Amino acid sequence: MKELLGSPGTKSGLMLRIGQCMFAAASIGVMVSALGFSNYTAFCYLIASMGLQVLWSFGLACLDAYALRVKRDLQNPVLVSLFVVGDWVTATLSLAAACSSAGIAVLYARDLDFCRAQLHLPCTRFQISVALAFATWFLIAISSHVMFWILASV
Repeated sequence: MKELLGSPGTKSGLMLRIGQCMFAAASIGVMVSALGFSNYTAFCYLIASMGLQVLWSFGLACLDAYALRVKRDLQNPVLVSLFVVGDWVTATLSLAAACSSAGIAVLYARDLDFCRAQLHLPCTRFQISVALAFATWFLIAISSHVMFWILASV
């Protein structure tokens, strides 16, 4: 079987999972450091979604590290099916959270000019957190597509 970039149990798969985990954690960190984020439902949803992504990616990164250490193949149909479902669920939730948060950030920064009128709003932090969430989603999208192709070939 052909080994794809980002396959489970490979170095590239481990790096992809670590990247997902790091970007999601950074998104959470930046959003939590923005005062008043909890007043907006979309930003709370972003925190919850990125928190789930951190847990999922960290768990799979640990599994990849274990597989690399003991030289174990993780490409059996049951495991790959679990990876596909988990990746697609977290990808969908992450994209929804990033888009809804981006909508609020754009509304406040561009459409309503709240960021200029109310200087106490940390709009820049909101925007950075949303950008990190989209970067997380991009890495999840790569991972979920790789898993889908592996599932089709297993």
